[in-house]
Amino acid sequence: MARRRVTIRDVAADAGVSVTTVSNVLNDVPGSRLTPQTQGRVRESAARLGYAPSVLAQSMRTRRSGMIGLIGDQVATTPFGGKMILGAQDVAKAHASLLLVVTSGFQREIEDAEVDQLMRRQVDGILHVSMFHREAGIPKRLVAEPIVLVNAFSTDDSVTWVVPDEVTGGRDAAQILLAAGHRRLGFINNEDDIPASRGRLEGFAQRAAGSGLAAADIAVTSADASSDGGYRAARALLGRPKPPTGLFCFNDRMAMGAYRAAAELGLRIPQDVSVVGFDDQEYVSEALHPRLTTIALPHYEMGAWGAERLFERIEALEGTGPAPVHLRLRCPVIHRDSVAPPADDA
Repeated sequence: MARRRVTIRDVAADAGVSVTTVSNVLNDVPGSRLTPQTQGRVRESAARLGYAPSVLAQSMRTRRSGMIGLIGDQVATTPFGGKMILGAQDVAKAHASLLLVVTSGFQREIEDAEVDQLMRRQVDGILHVSMFHREAGIPKRLVAEPIVLVNAFSTDDSVTWVVPDEVTGGRDAAQILLAAGHRRLGFINNEDDIPASRGRLEGFAQRAAGSGLAAADIAVTSADASSDGGYRAARALLGRPKPPTGLFCFNDRMAMGAYRAAAELGLRIPQDVSVVGFDDQEYVSEALHPRLTTIALPHYEMGAWGAERLFERIEALEGTGPAPVHLRLRCPVIHRDSVAPPADDA
């Protein structure tokens, strides 16, 4: 037999007070003038009986569901996406809210159906999250709803968004190699024309050129953003008569290919060539030998920041909302073992 649900009347009877008193205590109603002894007795009865307030009743009173939605393209199926979800979930928990996660798989009709389902559940706001840094459109039905873009941006200045600071990430990668003493640098970029490849190249080129290096000592090439692509590009760069002694790769998978190319050419990392990656893919950067120095994408921080801004917008619904915020979040440098000063004869 199913156990009967404990009601507010059960708590009132057990504590010897009215239903109104129980409601005032458990909902922290200001100005109720109840003594600490009465409040303690009510809370003790509610805890002992296992009373749980009705979410439906609370939502009718507050006009909020206590839920926010997260719509992602493929974030729920990737390690990076899990960190963004965790960041958003931790913030939702701190706001006594539940995070509902749905994944569209880059299919607009699926996304439209998911938006419809989230709105039917009267979520208080939406996080629109991308697997990779890109421009994202807002589904028409969400234009008037509280929404924040995470790992994506919009050309609409009224939308709040957060993305990684790709330019500073590229600059930091060049600085790691320059600080170690390297004067011949190489960058293996992603051949796809996306914000990350443009931004990382811009930052890398700015810092390298600003160090006084001659153009001939700054080699830039591009390839498929995979281990094989990194291997082919690194093999070509490192096979030159005067190869770069410091190599920056667009991502850790390309750096893994560069390790293979270096080994085939008889070059040791970091004694003969230093390598810096990007993304901090733990199953790559920690598994390589030597362990890979890399630039981490701030996925958890973006998820948490986006959720905080979303709750600010939810709280302000009945008043003047906060001004839209556009943030490029700095990517942390993860120093490991793949960078060292160049050999004396380099």
